[in-house]
Amino acid sequence: MSTVLTDAEYHRLAQEALARIEATADRLLQQDVVDIDTTRTGGLLELSFPNGSKIVVNTQPPLQELWLAARGGGFHYRWVDGRWADTRDGSEFFAALSEHASTQAGKPVVF
Repeated sequence: MSTVLTDAEYHRLAQEALARIEATADRLLQQDVVDIDTTRTGGLLELSFPNGSKIVVNTQPPLQELWLAARGGGFHYRWVDGRWADTRDGSEFFAALSEHASTQAGKPVVF
């Protein structure tokens, strides 16, 4: 059961998630772990990996969701009990993002 958020709460939480991803990608580059380029346009964040693959994270304000598109598939997340949870299996967004990014980077990546 997703948590009912105001529009302002959703936007704050979604923007915090995107900012966290960007900051982590910057840190990974500075620590010479992996070069993940980020491009952000509004509520859409694209992560580009050295092998040419991409992961896209997109906000969906009308549904109050975050969407994740990776080589491994497409996933939808809603705010539940203080975390972004997959609408199908309840898995946590940042754990899933880390798993997909690690697969696409060919090395461990943790967001």
